[in-house]
Formats: sequence, C-alpha cells, structure tokens
Amino acid sequence: MIVTSPENFELSAQRHFALLGIKSRHRRKAERMRVGDLLVYYLIRQSVFAGACRVTSTMFEEHERIWYAPGRPDEDYPWRVKTEPLIMPPPEGRPTAEQLAEKLAFVKKWPAEHWRLAFQGMVHDIPPADGRLILTALCGTAPGSFGALRTRNAESRPAT
Repeated sequence: MIVTSPENFELSAQRHFALLGIKSRHRRKAERMRVGDLLVYYLIRQSVFAGACRVTSTMFEEHERIWYAPGRPDEDYPWRVKTEPLIMPPPEGRPTAEQLAEKLAFVKKWPAEHWRLAFQGMVHDIPPADGRLILTALCGTAPGSFGALRTRNAESRPAT
C-alpha cells in the first residue's frame, strides 16, 4: 500500500500513473518491489483508497523533482518504479478506510481506538487477502473476479 497526499496522487495522475517515486528513507521497501506486484493507493486527509497499479519495472534511482514532501525540501522521492494503472475509480467511487478498517488484517495490529495509525508512513506490505478486499472495493465487484489483476504469486507475496 502506498500512502500519499491527494496532491502527489494528482501529480502521478498527470503522468498517467506510469511512475511511482518512493521517499529516500524507504529504499529497502522499494528494493523489494517486483515486476507484477500490485500497489493500492491510500490518500491522507481524504482517508480513501484511490486506485491500484501494477509494478512494471525493478527499482531505479532518479532525482527529477515530481512529488513534494511538506517540510522536506530536499526530498525528491529518488527510488522509482515504473507502473501501469489498473483501477482508478472517480473520486465519488473511492472506498473509505473507515468502511474497510474492521475487515483489514493489517489494521488489527493497532488498538481499535487507534486504527488510523495503520495508515501512517508511505509504504506498507499488506497481506494478500487485504489487497484483494481493497481491490474488490475499488472495483465494486465480487471477490475472486480479478483474473489478470492477481500478483504473480498472490498467496505467498503480500500486496504493497
């Protein structure tokens, strides 16, 4: 799962979701991304799942300024992967974290009254079942109907 601001999500949209930049402190997480992995986007402040992409390259380093980190003018999101959009519902069709939180296993790591802490930080490995649940909500379809959306080994590799 990629946690980002609505502004950075829009900057990615302007590039047709062909590229994802990861903050400098998350190099190891970016290095673990593989071609075929699925990424779900979560937008801070709006508390919604905004879409899903598939990773289409291994990680590489680049310093072109595209995204912004408030209060960190030196942050250029240098760890990059190429991506392709899979599901990008319109804003009114985006599922909220509150709608899904009780069903998501990774959220249960925190006390119920602090479930929002699960959405802090930019990059999270989430269990495959949670990824499928979020994809279901993004698609508005029944579970198990994703076919080509599956990761290369969805049962053993967590969604990101």
